[in-house]
Parts: sequence; C-alpha cells; structure tokens
Amino acid sequence: MARLVRLTATTPLKIEPGALPTDKAISICTCGLSAKFPFCDGSHAVLKDECPGILYRYGPDRKTIVEQTADEPLA
Repeated sequence: MARLVRLTATTPLKIEPGALPTDKAISICTCGLSAKFPFCDGSHAVLKDECPGILYRYGPDRKTIVEQTADEPLA
C-alpha cells in the first residue's frame, strides 16, 4: 500500500558528536528529499522557494516539482 508522507521541515536535524558512536556531527534529513535518506545530502536547498499553504509533490529526481495544490489542514 502506498502512503503519502507529509514533511514540513526544510532544514536538517543536526546530531552533535558524542550523541552517537562517531567522532563528527551528522545531519539527519527532515525534508524527505535526500538521496541518502535518512542522512542529509543538501537536497533541501530546492525548498527555498516553497510557499506556506501549498502542498508540493516532487518527481523521482527529487528536484522537479510535478504538482502543487492547496495544502489541507490535518484533522
């Protein structure tokens, strides 16, 4: 069954060193467009022109907007 996942964040979630067994900070994708999900790859840069109240659907390349519709509030 397919699911539409709504993500509203436009920046990554940064995890500081010491929080995980690694020696450097990592960024977790919160926009849903990263090709390296769950890790951020900078794909959120395409979101800078998005407007509030609009639901965007991106194509398989995760860069091309294929549909824009009015966003309906969640119940």
